[in-house]
Amino acid sequence: MTGRLQDRLAVITGASRGIGRAVALGMAAEGAHVILVAKTVGGLEEVDDEIRKVGGKATLVPMDLTDFPAIDRLGATIFERWGKLDILIANAGLLGTLTPLSHMEPKDWDKTLAVNVT
Repeated sequence: MTGRLQDRLAVITGASRGIGRAVALGMAAEGAHVILVAKTVGGLEEVDDEIRKVGGKATLVPMDLTDFPAIDRLGATIFERWGKLDILIANAGLLGTLTPLSHMEPKDWDKTLAVNVT
């Protein structure tokens, strides 16, 4: 498989569904090796199956983005294995509780900000 992203390495968060899934499939189809990050193992495996059907390559990383030490380990692993990262698609997001802010639990607010901002 050759394409515009041949020999590129891309990390895509929120890769198990929606926009992240679509971006992962598109980048893999263009030749990128995609590192798929999401909490749902089953969803990651489904995307991986689709990527392999078109001849693409993926590495699956089941991870919660609020686990900051895990993010550090991922960065170190990418450096050790590939020595580079060409593309980062920070797609993962959390809607949070739909309620007036004064009714939101502080832990829910913190988790929403941790995923979406931090």
